[in-house]
Amino acid sequence: MRTIGLIGGMSWESTAIYYRQINEEVRTQLGGLSSAKIALQSLDFSEVVALQKSNRWNDAAALLSDAARRLEAAGADCVLICTNTMHLVADEVAAAVSIPLIDIRHETGRVLSDAGKKRPLLLATRYTMEHGFYADYLRDQFQIELAVPNEIDRAKVHSVIFDELCCGIVTDDSRHALEKIVVRGKEAGADSVILGCTEICLSLTDDNLALPVYDSTAIHSRAAVNYALGHKVESRRDAV
Repeated sequence: MRTIGLIGGMSWESTAIYYRQINEEVRTQLGGLSSAKIALQSLDFSEVVALQKSNRWNDAAALLSDAARRLEAAGADCVLICTNTMHLVADEVAAAVSIPLIDIRHETGRVLSDAGKKRPLLLATRYTMEHGFYADYLRDQFQIELAVPNEIDRAKVHSVIFDELCCGIVTDDSRHALEKIVVRGKEAGADSVILGCTEICLSLTDDNLALPVYDSTAIHSRAAVNYALGHKVESRRDAV
């Protein structure tokens, strides 16, 4: 079994989900007492958020690239950035190491493409919804055209993520607000919804949404396990 390298802590709430999902998938595939070989570099999220807010993406890329190098030195056989937003610097992180970076956008796009989805609604942080790195990637790689909520709804999703979910707070009011945003997305022509922030699955599931759900965290975790167990997975380096 290969060792999975996780760049986590962004937030640690989502990193805990990664750890659980990866180990559950290994147990499902191998049975018994099997669990994943994992190396973790957990960052201080407050430092990352400060870089995001000040638009210091070059510094953020350097921070994550250093974490990736430490994972490689620790024996990791691949690297995952355990957050959608910080895939804005995925190119720099991938270039910093010789081991594959498994890209959450690529894995999510591949699953959507296989399912025939062409117009998914993206629920994510403002950075992910507005900076274009997610939409451009899915368009270029899979001819998928992302939809995003309107400005008011984008602000609401961003607030729920940072003010609540990243702090481990899950409320019915916010869940219902997110559900209504998905309904509006469906009415505007979306054919599915991407849970494009790794914490959103704390609030939303496919049981309470008006569109088919693609949970990027679960997709990313499953791809990591498939790579660790020797199944064919395209890494970031393969995809570019």
